Amino acid sequence: MDFELSEDQRLLADAAATLLDDRCPTTRVRAVMEGPDGVDRDLWAAMVEQGWCALEVPESDGGLGLGTVEAAVLAEAVGAHVAPVPFSDALLVVAAARAGGADGAVRAVLAGAALPAAVWCEDPASVRAVRDGTGWRLEGRADPTPLAPVADLLTVPATGPEGPALYLVDTAAAGPALRADRQPGLDPTRAVGWVELDGTPAQRLGDAEALAAYRDRGATLVAAELLGAARRVLELSVAYAGERVQFGRPIGSFQAVKHRLADALVDVEGMRSAAWWAAWCCTADPAERPVAAAVAKSWCSEAARRVTASGLQVHGGIGFTWEHDLHLYLKRARVDDERFGDAAWWRRRLAGLLRDRVEAGRSVL
Repeated sequence: MDFELSEDQRLLADAAATLLDDRCPTTRVRAVMEGPDGVDRDLWAAMVEQGWCALEVPESDGGLGLGTVEAAVLAEAVGAHVAPVPFSDALLVVAAARAGGADGAVRAVLAGAALPAAVWCEDPASVRAVRDGTGWRLEGRADPTPLAPVADLLTVPATGPEGPALYLVDTAAAGPALRADRQPGLDPTRAVGWVELDGTPAQRLGDAEALAAYRDRGATLVAAELLGAARRVLELSVAYAGERVQFGRPIGSFQAVKHRLADALVDVEGMRSAAWWAAWCCTADPAERPVAAAVAKSWCSEAARRVTASGLQVHGGIGFTWEHDLHLYLKRARVDDERFGDAAWWRRRLAGLLRDRVEAGRSVL
């Protein structure tokens, strides 16, 4: 069995790297960080024009007709450039809106007319859905969400009379019933805010099954972004270790540094295997998707912490200074570690999934 990317997928990865190398150097990221909303609108327009948001939309509906593996390839590139754009959010919102019949929202995102943000609630009961005539209203507070303060559309998990489900919120229509003020956050490359819902009008997109698919795909795409960030940190660290001289020798020649970088490489390759497997399962093996997503997010969250910590140790104090790019990746990884559930949350879920298999007399492999 071939576990490598296909030729077409490698070409897609190369094209994404070319676009982001040209449009999203870290100098550009830093300039956008100082802007009013923390979103690179020019880069986002270029990505929309190239069909990134329509990646998983069937060709018959005007999309590219590709799968989640290709989505993970692009998400990895976004993570490697700490790009201030809602790429993974767009894929999640488009998929959920298409399944839920919110065609207007789909058209708005695909045209670049609406900025999306995918909200997650570690505790689904933290947001409640109540009927309002033929519609719905949401009450409660969701987890802190990147880009929520500037988003036009939000997908929000909530618990209603029939159990957990997924809802769509139009922030303009919500008015004062929705608050997502930008908060001082660890990650300076994206605006982050708590999502406060106070009788916010919403459209129901799907039931618990739709919410589960949203959760697993969200975790998989964030894992791929973490892979990209960790890979770039490893590249920066190897380059620095070859240039930084102490005691008359590059620090990369010292055994302790070699071992740290070797461990980081093992982590990155493990992240790649886990993220790509989860992405493949999202399209090709939905029955295995919950386990694959749990493995990918738990491993990538923890491995990214280790890789960025090792990168910081190799760079020394310079790595956390404002002048060096390493701290941008470290902070982005810390926020994505928590997004769509941290490693501990997914390990608990994985344990439950495997226990169910054992009790049913099935293999865990």
